[in-house]
Amino acid sequence: MFCFAWLLNLGYVSILLLGSPVIIYRMLRFGKYRHGLAEKLFGWLPRTESDTPLVWFHAVSVGEVLQLEPVLAQLAEREPARRFLVTTTTSTGRDVARTKFPESTIAYFPFDFSWAVRRALRRVQPDAIVLVELELWPNFILEASRQCIPLALINGRMSDRSFRGYGRIRPLISALLRRLDCVAVQTQTYAERFRRLGAATARVHTTGSIKFDRLETDPGNPRTVELRRSFHIADNERVFIAGSTQAPEEAIAVAAWCSIREQFPDVRLILVPRHRERFEEVANLVMRHGLPLLLRTDTSHRRRAADGQCKPVLVLDTLGELSACWGLADVAFVGGSLVEKRGGQNMLEPAAYGAAVLFGPYTDNFRDIVELLLAEDAAQVVHTAQDLSEQLSRLFGSATSIRRLGCAAQRVIASQQGAVPITCELIERVAGRTSAERAAA
Repeated sequence: MFCFAWLLNLGYVSILLLGSPVIIYRMLRFGKYRHGLAEKLFGWLPRTESDTPLVWFHAVSVGEVLQLEPVLAQLAEREPARRFLVTTTTSTGRDVARTKFPESTIAYFPFDFSWAVRRALRRVQPDAIVLVELELWPNFILEASRQCIPLALINGRMSDRSFRGYGRIRPLISALLRRLDCVAVQTQTYAERFRRLGAATARVHTTGSIKFDRLETDPGNPRTVELRRSFHIADNERVFIAGSTQAPEEAIAVAAWCSIREQFPDVRLILVPRHRERFEEVANLVMRHGLPLLLRTDTSHRRRAADGQCKPVLVLDTLGELSACWGLADVAFVGGSLVEKRGGQNMLEPAAYGAAVLFGPYTDNFRDIVELLLAEDAAQVVHTAQDLSEQLSRLFGSATSIRRLGCAAQRVIASQQGAVPITCELIERVAGRTSAERAAA
């Protein structure tokens, strides 16, 4: 194990050296990677000295952090004395975790260097570790197993691409999966893939997806109402949102909205870029089109438009508010899906609010959800910029079409809920195991 760990260390160092020009550029240009270096490189996570139970949850970024919200709430309700550590890989995930879990300890996840994970585990001393979706870091898992710390994977998923890739290194993946005390996955298809890669059959459980349980369905919730007020959207105005977008999807959305503006002057446009470093870029894009602009963080309009009758394009330039913002949408385009190799973004939130959901053809990251929505005629695929314009014209020209898509989407969401209670029971079962039981397993 010692030799294997240091072979991994050598590989990680090589990758960091090769990527150092990009890392340094992003650090200087965007301020990324600067924070939490002691936690990441050396495992100096906050030390825990209390005798009360502690569960360590690792969620990579914002999406995984948000999935934890109903899980931690239910676990805390079941055992109020239980403490939580939530680690993330990204700074955006950490910011959202701090907002969502003010009573929990928040830190960066250590890089998978043997010295970093060993120190982190000894400082934290968790009763159990819970990984969200698919985080199989070899040194971390092997060291946790060596220290007899129970390990669980929740809301697990494995795409076709990941399954093929892991299949090429099956001996390593099998060695890691065998050390997981619980593998809770979203679908039977994923369960079979984990078993074929080496997970113990008795430890694999199909729970459904937590994503369905944490969804808000009421557009009258306080957070959405506050966004409507902040953006000055009247009750009689309709809204088209292009969310989780990546270049050039914002330009496509602006062009599509402009093409229907004269026909439907009551339709407002909200843009929500996927990455915060692009907020200013998207704002400049809007102004280059000669359109007035209102940012969520602004108190006044930025104007470069000759047409004084045009309502401003709205840009949500904050973190953690997209889920509430979807509640404003009559029609929602989910980004990362018109750009090849991006794999799409989560379309469940706008579906839960009853919006008419559109997305592009590149949705490999959410294939099961896409198939589920399309099978029930609860969403539409747009393949080109022209296709998006035509779909917007058709939908905003027919309130019945929007209502039909939205109601179908909400029925799909309701049919899939119930994963959180099952997941919490599995976590409690794993966290309750003693060290002796763990070592004997």
